[in-house]
Order: sequence, then structure tokens, then C-alpha cells
Amino acid sequence: MNHQYEQLDLIEEITRNDGSQYYEISNIDQNGFAELAVNNGLIKAVRILVINIPRTKALETYEQYINKTYDLQTLMNEENWEQPEWVEWDKPKGAVRDAYEMVLKANKIG
Repeated sequence: MNHQYEQLDLIEEITRNDGSQYYEISNIDQNGFAELAVNNGLIKAVRILVINIPRTKALETYEQYINKTYDLQTLMNEENWEQPEWVEWDKPKGAVRDAYEMVLKANKIG
């Protein structure tokens, strides 16, 4: 993957097209893609719940996993926002899932 490391600093609520919801730890760039996904019918809705979440060890663990695992789209690349994709990030059991849940709990989400 050839992309710049992205820090995550917000929590959003994503509503899938089937009406089910989940939380994602994200940033404003990725939230922009969520908004594009809504406009293109890939998901039903996105809503920012918390901005500027604290930089904790748990957040860094999850952030490192996301940056290592996914080729993150960027609004700086015109091809990305002309044809946005929506990928729901996996949260595998173990350290990654624990870190994700710890960030949500620390921010009183869920």
C-alpha cells in the first residue's frame, strides 16, 4: 500500500442500507468518503458523534491496524472521490477488537 499514515480522531455512527448501525473510529478525510458513500447509495447515513478523541494507546493500536490493513482513500486523489468505494473495516477478535471497544467505552459510545 502506498499511502500516507492517517491519524484517527473522531467517532462516527454508520447506518448501513439495511438500517443496521455500527460505530467507526475515523477522521475527517474518511468521513468525507462516508458522506460520498451516502450520496452514492453505498450506505444510508453517517453521523459524527465525537470529534478530537484523546490519543490513547488503544487508539494507536486500532489506528496502526487500519493503516496497515487498508488502502485508505484520500480526498487529495481525484480518482478516489469520483468513484468512491465503501469498505466496512473489520475488527478482528483480540488486541484490535479490544482496542476498538476500549476507545468507544472511553468516549461513552455504545
